Amino acid sequence: MVNEPTPPLLHIALHRLRTPAGVLLAGLELQVAGGAVHTVMGTSGSGKSSLLAAVCGTLDAGLEFDGTVVLNGSRIDTLPTHRRRVGLLMQDDLLFAHLTVLENLLFAVPAGPQAARRARALDALAEVELQGFADADPATLSGGQRARVALARALLARPLALMLDEPFSKLDAPLRQRMRELVFGAVAQRGIPAILVSHDRADVADPQRLTVLD
Repeated sequence: MVNEPTPPLLHIALHRLRTPAGVLLAGLELQVAGGAVHTVMGTSGSGKSSLLAAVCGTLDAGLEFDGTVVLNGSRIDTLPTHRRRVGLLMQDDLLFAHLTVLENLLFAVPAGPQAARRARALDALAEVELQGFADADPATLSGGQRARVALARALLARPLALMLDEPFSKLDAPLRQRMRELVFGAVAQRGIPAILVSHDRADVADPQRLTVLD
């Protein structure tokens, strides 16, 4: 009998998240299975985005994380950001204005033969339903199209977990729904754990996987 591989699992045990003014978050524990999206909600300033930054290793200066982050059985909170293999998708797409869509995507593709890297980037465009946009200037894209390029770029880096910091908030209702479907589908297809920060209960992927910060 062949043992099935263990699904990717993200475990966060946050004892305290401190700011110079005091404790921002305390006593929070999350466990997210591969392919699942766990939603974190709360008022502005409750520490939602700081929690994601602690996982990614991008906490602002002055914030101190006391706890552990374990991904696929390995502790990552002690690693530098580039070694954690945690992807981040934000409400701002952060595309490079001086690069084409394809060049933006190639920025995230791991080193290798040029033809293979280009093929991967084009496949990623097709996955987010943007075939034919490889040579486009990001400035000519709609907000929904730019969000899809940002998603493709985040996934091309082959993250082992994905942090979603209100990635749908700037889209209108029909685009939000389609973007949710693309993001949640990509997470499930790749079998990676994801944490979504949002103010909108319509964004919740699974009501059983929801944490509301006080």
